[in-house]
Amino acid sequence: MEKIRIQKMIADCGYCSRRKAEMLISQGRVKLNGHPVKLGDKCGFKDLITIDGERIYVPRKKNFIYLMLNKPRGYVTTVSDELERRCVMDLLEDVEERVYPIGRLDRNSEGLLLFTNDGEFANSIMHPSRHVSKTYRVTVRPDINDDQLVALSEGVVIDGKKTLPANVVVKEKQQGRVVLLITIKEGRNRQIRKMCEAVGLEVARLRRISIGPLKLGMLKPGSYRELTAEELRAIRSAIGKES
Repeated sequence: MEKIRIQKMIADCGYCSRRKAEMLISQGRVKLNGHPVKLGDKCGFKDLITIDGERIYVPRKKNFIYLMLNKPRGYVTTVSDELERRCVMDLLEDVEERVYPIGRLDRNSEGLLLFTNDGEFANSIMHPSRHVSKTYRVTVRPDINDDQLVALSEGVVIDGKKTLPANVVVKEKQQGRVVLLITIKEGRNRQIRKMCEAVGLEVARLRRISIGPLKLGMLKPGSYRELTAEELRAIRSAIGKES
């Protein structure tokens, strides 16, 4: 059988994303048959791969899983947490296959979060060049004016770099609060919160309701389900991957 790059094999096994695997290789933490590897090295299904001394199980046939979760507030998006905070993986304890989150939502944010053991799929969704749209329902305080709306739409500077143009719609307006629908095509750290803070708005609630063509719908907080075949075709089309 033709050999493949080690970082792809690690990702396909569901250990982590390909980008994370490349970082582990660069740090010298990955060995192939007992020998350190470098980026570009290849392996086969019979080879022994270890990360920090832990063997990575390489199945001959991969059973890929694709899940969506409605993440509640108060959970961190990590596989494990050294501070013993509640992790999103606690909500997936009955999933037999090892999966990991695609991207993240911060502890106080909620909504749509995807999980998989398909490293190539995860990497494609997260890669900046794909510009996969993400829509958030954002409650801000106390009010919003036209200048703030224009700034959010055209882009604001956060962490020293201007954001890409966003689609911002005022959904509701009440005394002391406004509900916005904000669609972005980036995935920078805490981007929506930082954008709002940059124009003087306080975020009271932040919920992601869609990723590309995938919509959260009526999925209850803390619940998850598998993506349908139709949803998989749609998201693969959005990221330029064949079904």
